[in-house]
Amino acid sequence: MADRTSSSITVKAGKSEIMAVIADLEAYPGWASGIREFTVQDRGEDGRASRARLTFDGGPFSDTVGLAYTWEGDDRVTWELVEPGTVVTGLHGAYGLAERDGVTEVTYELAVDVRIPMIGMVKRKGEKRIIDSALKGLKRHVEG
Repeated sequence: MADRTSSSITVKAGKSEIMAVIADLEAYPGWASGIREFTVQDRGEDGRASRARLTFDGGPFSDTVGLAYTWEGDDRVTWELVEPGTVVTGLHGAYGLAERDGVTEVTYELAVDVRIPMIGMVKRKGEKRIIDSALKGLKRHVEG
């Protein structure tokens, strides 16, 4: 899973406000397209999710996976697949936030492996579509 796809967007808000939205996993179905359900299974001392189950509709397929989260304050969050689904066999993602003058650049990285054989270019296009949709949804939700 060496290849990662990433993209960035600028959001007119501070990083603590944006990270609060990102950390509210159970609210994702309300603003992140393709996310059907998010259930937090365990929380860390800071109250943020350390383990969660995600159910999504990813266009040609749907799946439910288990994820483990690592939070670095309001600067970065990463997640790793800990329970593969029927289609998804590997997953690593991250949001990184960099604030300047009340505006925050949000960078989303994603690498997904699936059971179905897929050409690298097609896989990266799918990852890019997921990332861009998530970043636009996050921006609309925070700024709206």
